Amino acid sequence: MYIVNRMVNYISGQLDLTFSALGDPTRRAIIQRLASGRATVKELASPFRISLPAISKHLKILEQAGLLTRTKEGRTHHCELNTMPLKEANEWIVWHQQFWEQRFDALEQYLHSSDQPPSSKESSS
Repeated sequence: MYIVNRMVNYISGQLDLTFSALGDPTRRAIIQRLASGRATVKELASPFRISLPAISKHLKILEQAGLLTRTKEGRTHHCELNTMPLKEANEWIVWHQQFWEQRFDALEQYLHSSDQPPSSKESSS
């Protein structure tokens, strides 16, 4: 049981980091850009009207969430997307979507069946 709880806590913690990192539109735009391939910090910063230190803070949050890896070549920092946390978040979303769709389908069936008038055998007794 302890191992399972540790795993759940790890997954939950990773999901929290992922969803928190994706909660900002600037970081989502950076992720979207990195989906096209590796980029330098300056390339990532160019579409935004914010300072390089502000972009660096966003990149650090994405890096802490495991969504990107940063490498240094000389004085240039390159960033690359790590899709594993996104895949894990997607699996979590899909599982919960299926879970709730099944529950709502069952509720809908129940409500429709309770709308049916009683059969003639039940009403005559």
